[in-house]
Amino acid sequence: MDFTYPPEAEAFRKEFRAWLDANLRDDVRGNGLGGSLETDDATLDRLRVWNRTLADARYAAIAWPEEWGGRGASVMEQVVYAEEMHRAQAPGTLNPLGLSNIAPAIIDHGTDEQKRTLLPRMLRGDDIWCQGFSEPNAGSDLASLRTSAVRDGDDWVVNGQKTWNTLGNLANWCELLVRTDTSVKHKGITCLLVDMTLPGVEVRPLVTITGEKEFNEIFFTDVRVPVAQTLGPVNEGWRVAMTTLAYERGTVAKLHLGLRSKVQRLLDEAKRTPLGDGRMASDDPVLRRDLARVYLEAELLKLISDRAISAEVHGRAMGPEGSIAKLVWSEAEQHLTEVASAVLGPDALQGPWARDRVYSRALTIAGGTTQVNKNILAQRILGLPRS
Repeated sequence: MDFTYPPEAEAFRKEFRAWLDANLRDDVRGNGLGGSLETDDATLDRLRVWNRTLADARYAAIAWPEEWGGRGASVMEQVVYAEEMHRAQAPGTLNPLGLSNIAPAIIDHGTDEQKRTLLPRMLRGDDIWCQGFSEPNAGSDLASLRTSAVRDGDDWVVNGQKTWNTLGNLANWCELLVRTDTSVKHKGITCLLVDMTLPGVEVRPLVTITGEKEFNEIFFTDVRVPVAQTLGPVNEGWRVAMTTLAYERGTVAKLHLGLRSKVQRLLDEAKRTPLGDGRMASDDPVLRRDLARVYLEAELLKLISDRAISAEVHGRAMGPEGSIAKLVWSEAEQHLTEVASAVLGPDALQGPWARDRVYSRALTIAGGTTQVNKNILAQRILGLPRS
């Protein structure tokens, strides 16, 4: 592994840090969409203004090509960007899925008209995007999806249901996978770009165990989507979806930033938390062992991320490293909240640690289940048969 910051990346860090210090306002610092994705109109307005500020300075999507408002940033410049945004507690854009995952698919597979009309609004946060992929009976086995699209003149008529949809309650556009050929599995899927305000689209939020409306069900009843809004060729939606998911899985290289920050916060709290016998929680040998464990898990995640980034820097696309990072991250987050409960006692039953303890159960499901990621590692690293 060769992981170094080249001079141009450090020059970008200096430039971007100075820009953030000059332009990041206190009323948005640390106030992104948040875990619940339930944001009032006033907060959305402030975040949209911040989004446009980023876009005007070409900082909203630095990995995009320059012709579409990006900077064509290198891998290491993208790493620096993530680090500086985290350092400054700067909120991201209103379009985390749109900019990082969906836009690359539009850039790679879209028509000139689709790029011209959709990308600028996506970049500035004028439109918020979601992904209509998973279904009640087609989650991990995505290619089993059954939401149908039947051609009727210049429209597709769409019927079906999607679930576990992030941002659907805020989004006004959706990258939707539909079945256009029932005789085959992977090769019978088409990708559509759907205006969420069309008649027949119904969004129903799903309230999670934390009481938050993070995910949504989306129902499509005789929704007429213009054929011109087909992304890529008909029946080649699986290839488009793989473009989207490749960029989604690439974001795992940034997961260590939040995890390591929370570990440090718990270490600091352990030094201030009395046990009642004159010692602090950090003095207890069992708690010290558990704290050391989660600290090392977080550092391991950084090393795995650095390895994945090093591969990309040297021209090799991220492979199973993404699945390794996802596994380590999701399990480490769960271990961290368990240790926080042991360290803080009843104080961990309220506030951010309480929310994280409950929410962490979702992390071995979201973004690729533990079981699916283990299958990927078994096949691609260990060379085990599929069955």
